[in-house]
Amino acid sequence: MRAFAFAAAILLATHASAEVDFTRDIQPLLKARCLGCHGATLQMHGLRLDLKAAAFKGGESGVPAIVPGNSAQSLLIKYVSANSDVVMPPSGPRLTSEQVSLLRAWIDSGASWPEEAVATGESKRPPHWAFQPILKPAVPVVKSAWVRNPIDAFVLEKLQQHGIKPAPAAAPRALMRRIYLDLTGLPPTLEEQKRPLNVDALVDELLARPSYGERWARHWLDLARFAETNGYERDATKPQAWRYRDYVINAFNNDKPFNRFVLEQLAGDELPDASAETFTALGYYRLGPWDDEPADPATDRFDQLDDIVSTTSQVFLGLTLGCARCHNHKFEPLSARDYYSMVAIFNGLERPRKGRTELDLPAGTWPEVEAASVIDRRILDCQRRIEEINTLAKKVITPLTWEAQREIAANQAVIDELRRTGPVVQRAYYLNEPRANVPPTFLLIRGKATQPGPEVPPAVPEILGKQPNFPAPGHTSLRRLTLAQWLVSPENTLTARVIVNRVWQHHFGEGLVRTPSDFGVMGEKPTHPELLDWLTTWFVDNGWSIKKLHRLILASNTYRMSKQWNAAYGAKDPEDRLLWRVPYQRLEVEAIRDSALAASGQLNPKMFGPSMYPHIPAAAMEGSSDPDKIWRESSEREASRRTIYAFIKRSMVVPMLEVLDLCDSSRTSAKRQNTSVATQALTLFNGDFVNRQSLHFAERLRAEAGGDPLKQIDLAYRLALARPPRPAEVAAMRDFLKREPLEQMCRVIFNLNEFAYAD
Repeated sequence: MRAFAFAAAILLATHASAEVDFTRDIQPLLKARCLGCHGATLQMHGLRLDLKAAAFKGGESGVPAIVPGNSAQSLLIKYVSANSDVVMPPSGPRLTSEQVSLLRAWIDSGASWPEEAVATGESKRPPHWAFQPILKPAVPVVKSAWVRNPIDAFVLEKLQQHGIKPAPAAAPRALMRRIYLDLTGLPPTLEEQKRPLNVDALVDELLARPSYGERWARHWLDLARFAETNGYERDATKPQAWRYRDYVINAFNNDKPFNRFVLEQLAGDELPDASAETFTALGYYRLGPWDDEPADPATDRFDQLDDIVSTTSQVFLGLTLGCARCHNHKFEPLSARDYYSMVAIFNGLERPRKGRTELDLPAGTWPEVEAASVIDRRILDCQRRIEEINTLAKKVITPLTWEAQREIAANQAVIDELRRTGPVVQRAYYLNEPRANVPPTFLLIRGKATQPGPEVPPAVPEILGKQPNFPAPGHTSLRRLTLAQWLVSPENTLTARVIVNRVWQHHFGEGLVRTPSDFGVMGEKPTHPELLDWLTTWFVDNGWSIKKLHRLILASNTYRMSKQWNAAYGAKDPEDRLLWRVPYQRLEVEAIRDSALAASGQLNPKMFGPSMYPHIPAAAMEGSSDPDKIWRESSEREASRRTIYAFIKRSMVVPMLEVLDLCDSSRTSAKRQNTSVATQALTLFNGDFVNRQSLHFAERLRAEAGGDPLKQIDLAYRLALARPPRPAEVAAMRDFLKREPLEQMCRVIFNLNEFAYAD
């Protein structure tokens, strides 16, 4: 604000003898301080200050806000100069005396306002690239044997424009390990390493394995802010939340078309073929943190809706719509009205609960769900009556009477009978929409639940073009289904682009758009826009199949390049934005932990079901008041399942996972942090998990290689790194084993940089 006041003072001095310019001097001030309440989206008291005619006319009072040539009679000046009981703006710092003087000078000089100018100051520039229709570009004609498919043509054309050649192909063994870890998160076995490398056949084989879904589901769970507890003080467990994790694993393994994947998560209960699977998919809405005893329930309600709107807009649209909760977006063409119109789509959702206890719900076909829901309501009524009787008994001096005991027994008998004879229906964790008629949604002034503004209907952001038609209600409002169908329709330019970019990101470390959840004006532009649009149209034309997209990408020579560095190219393009080599990228903690289990021979292949609880060091539990209850440690066999099945408790994250950059599960995460800190080295060298696996690894080497150190060294490298050791490594490890036991050599191998990187 001081900087703005200083600038205003300079402007006043500079233009003391000249007319104040509207575009240069007044427009920015109106936009920054006035249009949040008096702009295109919201007109408090009928006053609008972004259009000339409306501003000169004034609002509900009938008094002109701006009287050209007479600032003393202009209501705008009266309010901003604190010469009345009402002072504007109503929140934030007041206008400085320099700013008020600037407005006075402009009005007194005639309030010149060009007819074509609007106070938003938006220029008539072409639409942002991400909001433009997707047109399939022609594949560049590039004469080179290096081009295996259209991806290579797009990449090579740009490289040639900059005088750069692609890096040599990766060595077969390195490429094999890269593909295994990329698609399954596990290294190749000894038998698999012996096969001749046929990349296309290998990719098909790995995509058909259950381990593919376990690997790629984790990427989606990051986006969906998956955790199994609510956070906050009590951090209670979300009942049946693990079923959503299993749903995602199955969706990837079955190559569920992504457009169907979207429909099920946003509107699984509104689909004509709703089932236990689609109801389970609705868990997406309920995965965020939840305060079970908020200080302000009304504000908390909008915080929950904000979690849904913010997550949905970033995950599916790549837009930061959540920034428009309190005011129009400062940088994007997204208004507060856009935000609350999206809130209106989700406003019918409710959280099933009994006080501070969350409830799961039946999941099946609609008739099954309705029948089970009737039983649930009858059981709940009986439970409430029992609680009422017990509460009353505590308030009277005489014992509980015989009649009360009989009524309690009768209600309990009804509960037992209903549970015995009621329909057997799977239960799941999801928000439901119990009424088809959704309550009205109002634009909240400054985002405050206590300051409702005008009512807004359900809609999608205006900048994205044609609005969908929201139909009459059915079982539910059908608003979420309408949104989901629009998201995957040709009218929407973002959903397919965003998911294609995410798949590319997980193969190459960076997306073609390096801000994967921000395709807006403030996000980065694509490094290869034509390639992104070509891939997007190809993806849609091929049935929104993620597996087909994997095959296409991994079939390219762009993917099969080595990581070889070139100093000259590095000077031109140090961040590898032109894709002249494959970048180094550290494996996520799940792949590191799972690879250690695979090498040691301890990996438990059990899939699905309730999560396991890995070992947590005693020191990490010392701060808990009740360590025995908050963490029920699993047996070693159960805890040796793949890391995706580890219980994620928001207030007690497994230290190894947290140290090695597990994402923040309180919000959607488009990309893991990749930090390099001392605690990571300490965890991998001194941590309980690595030391335990080193013991098992050594036992395996003795069992399979015998007592010969050379055979032990060779086998260790093949199991952990999918290659034989080099002569220098053999010599070094042989000398090491003369001083240290085999377990220590295993620990060293788990700490090699190569173990934590795909190749």
